[in-house]
Amino acid sequence: MDKFQYRQYMLLLLMVVLTFNLLDRFVLALVIEPVKQEFQLSDSQIGLLTGLAFALFYAIAGIPIARWSDQGNRSTIVSITTGLWSVMVVLFGLVGNFTQLLLVRVGIAVGEAGCWPPANSLIADYFSRAERPKAMAMYSMAGPVAVVIGYFGGGWLVEYVGWRMTFIVMGIPGIFLAILVKLTLREPRLKTVRKTEEVVQPTFKQVLSTLGRQPTFRCIVIAFCTAYFFGAGIALWMPTFFMRSHGMEAGEVGTWFALTWGGCGFLGTYLGGFLASRYATGKEGMQMRGCALIFVACGLLYVMLYLVSNKYQAVALMAILAFMFALVNGPIFSSIQSLVNDRMRSMAIAVIFLLANLLGYGLGPLAAGALSDLLAPMYGQESLRYASLILAPGYLWVAFYYWKAGKTIENDIRLVESTQGSDKTKTVMLEVDAL
Repeated sequence: MDKFQYRQYMLLLLMVVLTFNLLDRFVLALVIEPVKQEFQLSDSQIGLLTGLAFALFYAIAGIPIARWSDQGNRSTIVSITTGLWSVMVVLFGLVGNFTQLLLVRVGIAVGEAGCWPPANSLIADYFSRAERPKAMAMYSMAGPVAVVIGYFGGGWLVEYVGWRMTFIVMGIPGIFLAILVKLTLREPRLKTVRKTEEVVQPTFKQVLSTLGRQPTFRCIVIAFCTAYFFGAGIALWMPTFFMRSHGMEAGEVGTWFALTWGGCGFLGTYLGGFLASRYATGKEGMQMRGCALIFVACGLLYVMLYLVSNKYQAVALMAILAFMFALVNGPIFSSIQSLVNDRMRSMAIAVIFLLANLLGYGLGPLAAGALSDLLAPMYGQESLRYASLILAPGYLWVAFYYWKAGKTIENDIRLVESTQGSDKTKTVMLEVDAL
C-alpha cells in the first residue's frame, strides 16, 4: 500500500469508527419515550441521562486521553477506547433501573472521549493545511452516516426487536473495529521520533496558556460551546417533538430523520469541505465568516420549523437545516487543527469538547427538558415545541463569535506556522518516514 492509499484507508477507517462512536446518541434520541415509560422518568431525568451524565464524564475523560494522545500511540488509544464504548453500548441494553442507565452512560462517555482528539491529530499529521478542510469534511461524514444508520436502522429495529436488543446489536461491530484499528493503523511518531531529537512535550499548563492567549481560539470555544448548548437542547429532543406534536411513530421518525439529517447532512458535509478547499484555501477568515452566516440562517429556520403545524413542512425545513449545519464541519475542525502545533492538536480538541460537553451537551438537553416540564401546565403535549422555540434564536450568538474569529484567524495561523516551520514540509516528512 503506497502513501496515498494508506492516507485514504486511514481516513476511511477512522470515519467508520466515528460513525459507530456517534451511533448510540441518535438511537437514544429515538428511544426516549419507551425508556421514559419503562422506568417512569420525567423529562428532567431524561435530560440528565442524555445530557449531563454523559457530557460530564466525556469531558473529564477527554483531557487525560488527549494528553496521552499528544505524546503517545494514537492508534492504540483509538483501539482501546473503541472497545470500551462498544462493550458499554451492549450493556446499555441489559440495564434494570435508572441508576444502571446512568452508570452505563458514564462508561460510554469515557470510551467515546477517546475518538475525536487522537483521530483529528492523526489526520492533521497526514494532510497539509490546504488539504485539511476536505479531509476533515470526509472524516465528519461519519455524522450523516451515523444518522442514517441510527435513525433509519435504529428506528425500525426499535419497533421490531425493542430498544434493548437494538443497543446490543449496535455495540457488537465496534469490538471488531477496535481490533482492526490496532492491527492496521500506524503511529508515525514511532519512526519519526527515532530519526530526530526527542520532542519535548508541553505541560498541561503551557497548553492551556498558549490556547488561552490566542484570540481566535477563545472565540471558537465560545461559539462551539454555545452551538452545543442550543444544538443539543433542540436536536436531542427533536424526535420526541415529532412523536408528541405530529403523532409519528419511531419507525416513521427514524426514516424521515435518516433522509434529512443523513442524506442532506452527507451532501452538505462534502460540499462544505470541497468549497473551502477549492475556493477558500488558506482563507480561514472567509471560512469563519461563511460559518457565521450559516448559523444566522439556521436560527431563523429553527424558529420556522417549530411554528408550522404541518408535519411535512416541518420535515422540509429540517432537511434544509441538516444541509446548512453540515456545511460548517470541514472548515471549523480544520481551522482548529491549523491553529495549534502538532503536540497540542489533541489537547485543543479535548479542551473545546470539555467545555462544549459540560456547558453545551451537559446542560442543553437538561435545560430543554426542564423548560418543557415548566411549560407543561400551560401547553400540555405542546410544551416541548415552545421550549425548543425559545432556544432557537441562540444561534445568533454562535454566529457573532464565528464572525469575530474570522477577523483574527489567519494572523494566528501564520504565527503558529512561523514557530514550527513549513506545514507542508512537515507533513511530507511524516509520510515518508511512516510509510
